Amino acid sequence: MLAIHSHPARPTLAVDEAISVRGVVHRLRALRGVAFLHLRLPEALIQVVWEGSLPPGLREQSAVAVSGRCVSARLREAALTHRTLEVRATALEVLSTPSQPMPIDVTKPTLSAGGAAVYDHRALSLRHPRVQAVFRVQQAVLCGFREALFAEGFTEIHSPKLGAEGAEGGAEVFELEYFGRRATLAQSPQLYKELCTGAFLRVFEVGPVFRAEKHATSRHLAEYTSLDLEMGPIASFTEVMAMQVRVLAHTFGRVRQTCGHALELLGASVPEVVCVPAIPFAEAKARIGGSATPDLSPAEEQALCRSVCEETGSELVFVTHYPSSKRPFYTMDVPGSEHETCSFDLLFRGVEITTGGQRIHEREALVAKLAARGMNPDAFAFFHATHGYGLPPHGGLGMGLERLTAQLLGLANIREACLFPRDRSRLTP
Repeated sequence: MLAIHSHPARPTLAVDEAISVRGVVHRLRALRGVAFLHLRLPEALIQVVWEGSLPPGLREQSAVAVSGRCVSARLREAALTHRTLEVRATALEVLSTPSQPMPIDVTKPTLSAGGAAVYDHRALSLRHPRVQAVFRVQQAVLCGFREALFAEGFTEIHSPKLGAEGAEGGAEVFELEYFGRRATLAQSPQLYKELCTGAFLRVFEVGPVFRAEKHATSRHLAEYTSLDLEMGPIASFTEVMAMQVRVLAHTFGRVRQTCGHALELLGASVPEVVCVPAIPFAEAKARIGGSATPDLSPAEEQALCRSVCEETGSELVFVTHYPSSKRPFYTMDVPGSEHETCSFDLLFRGVEITTGGQRIHEREALVAKLAARGMNPDAFAFFHATHGYGLPPHGGLGMGLERLTAQLLGLANIREACLFPRDRSRLTP
């Protein structure tokens, strides 16, 4: 009978201890009588020294089993971890070996393959330490986001990704056939997380969303991971802004605490989040001499962030009270105004990373706004019907994980923060 035990899977990586590990050969340097292997483990690269002839089939990207002794720890090399171990191997077994050479070189300090090649061979470019560092940081962002919200009393939910209408009510949705009916892929968990505030009061979700926007920019994807929260009862949308400041403070702290080497490898810095300035939309436009359009252009976002950072030192800034014409139908208007909303965006280093605000919680007002926008209230009956049974005054926000990661690490293109990007031109791999 086979017995499965819960022994730790992670080996002890300490100097002067015996070690047995299995990993993949990231880099191989064979000299006369001795070979140096950079071995890729789940959380690190270590150097293995093997004396003698190489086992048959041993090459870069081979999986191997190594036994030996840790003999030293030293500061990192260009492609190794912050403190790496050197293992003198006494046994080296080849477990698998590639049948063809790699089309891109992942052993150099920087990945020199062109942009298309990086994503054409994405499963291979992910083997590069700098590329992996991006996703180590992204993992810490996710952990920090969840930790912060659990501590604030939120419940994690998972809403449907198939529906009959888009949450934003616009045309930029992906359509598909659903048992003889038209269906759409979810643009957002917005409607469902609002409904769940009636049960749990505070909810959040981490999940994929789909936008059929005809963008071909360095900051847009057709599918991305959205970090959403919704909370009630609230007295003002500023409570949602305050929640985001606390969540980001914890999240960024988690990244600094656990990703020191990844940040060093990527040359990235993570700001302290203590107090984030907030500027009304009209004032923000006037401050930078912006256009009369009801939104901020990318250039205006960058100019505003530069101005605020020079004045306050903050790399983050809230812009509040966006025009009603640029906000979704469920957004609450400022009482007594049909032109300004109880809403905000959060800009970080020149790019909008969050959209949020207070929602309409009364059924009559919600139906009236749908009708005023020329939208069919019947198409959203499941949504506004629940409002008739009572929802607390509530608000929330959504931010894209990939865009947040890209801004945090100073990446030039959001695709660098996506495992397998989906955009207008790419549906594989």
